[in-house]
Amino acid sequence: MIAVPPFPLPFDPTMAVLLIPLFGVALLAVLPFYRLGARLNVLLTFATLLSALYLLVERPPMGRYLFVDDLNVVFIVLGTFVGFTTSVFSASYIGHELEIGRLTPANQRFYHAMYQALMFSMNLALLANNIGLMWVAVELATMSTVVMVGMYRTHAALEAAWKYFILGSVGIALALFGTILVYMAAQPVIGEGYDSMVWTTLVTKAHLLSPDLLNVAFVFLMLGYGTKVGLAPLHAWLPDAHAEGPTPISAVLSGLLLNVALYAVLRFKMLLSANPGAIAPGPLMVVLGLVSLIFAAFMLYRRRDIKRMFAYSSIEHMGIITFAFGMGGPLANFAGLLHMTMHSLTKSAIFFAVGHIAQVKGTQRLAEIRGLTESHPVLGWGLVIGVVAIAGLPPLGIFMSEFLVVSSTFAREPLLAVPLVFGLLVAFGALMLRLTEVAFGEPTGGMAPVEASYVPLYSHLALVVGAGIYLPGPLVVWFQNVARLLG
Repeated sequence: MIAVPPFPLPFDPTMAVLLIPLFGVALLAVLPFYRLGARLNVLLTFATLLSALYLLVERPPMGRYLFVDDLNVVFIVLGTFVGFTTSVFSASYIGHELEIGRLTPANQRFYHAMYQALMFSMNLALLANNIGLMWVAVELATMSTVVMVGMYRTHAALEAAWKYFILGSVGIALALFGTILVYMAAQPVIGEGYDSMVWTTLVTKAHLLSPDLLNVAFVFLMLGYGTKVGLAPLHAWLPDAHAEGPTPISAVLSGLLLNVALYAVLRFKMLLSANPGAIAPGPLMVVLGLVSLIFAAFMLYRRRDIKRMFAYSSIEHMGIITFAFGMGGPLANFAGLLHMTMHSLTKSAIFFAVGHIAQVKGTQRLAEIRGLTESHPVLGWGLVIGVVAIAGLPPLGIFMSEFLVVSSTFAREPLLAVPLVFGLLVAFGALMLRLTEVAFGEPTGGMAPVEASYVPLYSHLALVVGAGIYLPGPLVVWFQNVARLLG
């Protein structure tokens, strides 16, 4: 926790993080005016961000249903920040979609209400001090994004939403079974009822729980929540959801929702790590991480849709993050946290650029997008910086986190560093190939100017550039504390 003298607030910031978006759901569902709805959506997400930031300086007492610690504060602050900047981006993006008739006023009311529902459910999943409540919140977040993916009501959009719903339901069912097994392992030690599902009670009694039940539970939990993380081979919903849904949803999927599912995995990993008789959860995470990285890296070469390509880039990077947390230890966990933060900021920035690029060019097909730096230099160079960052070039933040992941792997398991570096190089080649095609050369496609706010795009990129050059001391200490917490 950052050492800043607290000042009294007339409300509980933990409850504010939940109640502000919940109020927004009811309010924005009935507002008929787009501009007012868009501005209120921005205002509500900004208020949620301010409440989340206050958790850095003062935390309310732990409760039976909600709690705050160093780990979930990382995810909450990052999530509410990306949620705020994405709401600013979506104000202009959805406005353009209304102007050209792709969305109706009823659609936009529904979109804004579901956006706040998504913010509420993700924050609830992160704050929940009950593994059952966390499961319910992740499922609610999934349902919120499913309906937004199908918002355009085209055949492809409805198919993508349906695929997301089916595969997400399979994943959440596996996670539910794993949650039940954890409860069964806790019941003989803690007793029947609510207490056997309270996270803070479970982690203090973890060494007494049945290791056999915990082992089986983690397999189901890893596969179930791993589906939400987008790990291969559980990833099939993710590219379609990115390609067919509104681009702001792509930004929150990559920048927020994948992280929430990863958070659930990390919580249960901590539970197993505290039980001396349980299997080490790291090897399964390492395998799934490497498979996702290498698979997605090769798939980048075969994409023809720009949003689908960056969806596979998200799978690649979630693989890297899962690999880092699977390796464990202070340095690898620190690298995983840093990489997760940098990926969320960079990938959402890329989708901010891609969303407006698709609008001005009238297509998402890579073959029909050329010469962006000449036809739309602000968008084009924003995309260039974003892709250079996500590819891992210095001196940007992702280079720093990837360097830490690779160096910690070389120090502990040199053989694992070979497929890790191989996957990174394959992905780098694909991204650079696509970038040169899209950003440079003779412009093609639409040439009209775009009405857009570039503040979200370049604020994210500025943070990523700054993190590659200098990390503030309090941030380093904070991430080090969380890395030790993760084991």
